[in-house]
Parts: sequence; structure tokens; C-alpha cells
Amino acid sequence: MKAIETWGEMVRVEHEQSDRMRGARPADHWTQDARNFKADPHRTDDELVEELRSRLSPGETLLDVGAGGGRLALPLALTCGRVTAVEPSPSMCAVLRETALEHGIANVSIVESGWLEASVQPADAVLCSHVVYVVEDIEPFVRKMDRCARRIVLMVLFQAPPQSQMYALWEQVHGEKRHGLPALPQFLPVLDELGIRPEVFELDVQPPQGFDSFENAREMIARRLYVAAGTEAMSRLDRVLEASLREESGVWMIEGAQPIRPCIVAWETAGR
Repeated sequence: MKAIETWGEMVRVEHEQSDRMRGARPADHWTQDARNFKADPHRTDDELVEELRSRLSPGETLLDVGAGGGRLALPLALTCGRVTAVEPSPSMCAVLRETALEHGIANVSIVESGWLEASVQPADAVLCSHVVYVVEDIEPFVRKMDRCARRIVLMVLFQAPPQSQMYALWEQVHGEKRHGLPALPQFLPVLDELGIRPEVFELDVQPPQGFDSFENAREMIARRLYVAAGTEAMSRLDRVLEASLREESGVWMIEGAQPIRPCIVAWETAGR
């Protein structure tokens, strides 16, 4: 199977498993979590922001594909002349608008749409951070980014799926192996099939997700595993968490969860 086909099959199988456990997909997946993606655009301690900024020139235009609540679009707007944030989630767009207004950032426009449906003008740079894991039809998604970038495409992916630290819990609760989403190791062969030769820059390893209380961990993990309150699956999850969660310096973590490393995948488009 070719890399593009493998990618699509991994996403399809994961989605089918998720839908079977979850039921109907919500209209806006991010309604409960959108505010967690709010961040100070003027922060100076974000390695990813500074690495991306170093690859942009003052005054350049930027397209942020899947901009979420603006964690990257807004700080980068302080460097860029204009940023277009493409984001399909209404709750994420609300957070982005609110944060931009709070900080007086007026050079960001929002296109509330999926990427393939979005009507946008080309920009000097196109950014896409932690989005493509769930994109089944990856070829047109990447090709549109490539076409819309006058100078460079910047993508951010983990070396393992974002929720991979919970895969073992899934198996214990649901009694079946969790089908994993594709990540960086599957994405690089996709680019190769598309004739794109990127540079890959590794960033600092990120520790496993921590929770500020056992109750918060239980709520968040139950949501990620599509476990509803009052069900037998919740009873199993409670037993699993009693054995799997550990507390260290006030932070609760999943025993055995591994850190994951984010990477910037970049390629020049000018003259190609």
C-alpha cells in the first residue's frame, strides 16, 4: 500500500472505531475544550512560537490552517503584516476573536471554514500545526497548502499521535486495541510521494499530559475515551485509573505515559 493510501486507511479505521464508541459526532468537537487553547500572544517562553517566528520575515503574510484559538496565529501576527486564520470550529473562532480583541491585534482575519472548502488568497507562508492527524484525504489538503504558499510551508507534527499516551487505557476499558492515528513517521513518506522534500527540525520533547487533580484527570480521560457517566465502561475506567494514575508534586499523570517530540516540517515553494 502506498503512503497516501496507508495514511487515509489509518485515519478511516480510527474514525470508525471512535464513532462506534462515541455515537454521533458532535457538530463542534471543541466546544468543551476551546478555552484551554487560549494563550497570551505576547508570551516569550514558547519554543514553537519563536522557532516559527525565526522562519518568517517582518511584514510577510501568513495563512494559518486550522488556527484553533489562535495560540500561534496571534503571536505571529505581531511579526507578520497580515494573518488569515482558517478554522472550522465556531468555539475556537470565538476564543480567537476574543483574545485578539483583548490584546488589540487587528491584523488577523478569520475564515470560519474547513481548509479544502476555504476561499483564501495565497500568502507568503502557510502554517498548519497539529491538524493533519485526522485528515483522511491528505493529498488535496497538502497540495492546497503548497499552492497557497508563495515562499514556504511550515507544518508542526508530533512523532507519535497526540493521544497515544491513552491508548493503553483504551484497551483496558474497551477490551480492544486502539487504532492509532498517523503522525510524523507516516507523513514524511506522504510528502515523498507528492514530490516534496522537506527539512525536519526537532523541538524539545514534551512531557506527558498532566492533570491538576484526580477528578480532572478522570473527566478529561473519560471524554477522550468516549466513556459516559453511569455506564459499565465508566466503572471499568475508575478501576483502571486507580491503578494507572500517579501524583507527583501536585500533578496527576498516567503511569507509563511517554513524552512526545514535536517537529517542524518545512519546505520552500518559491520557484518550484
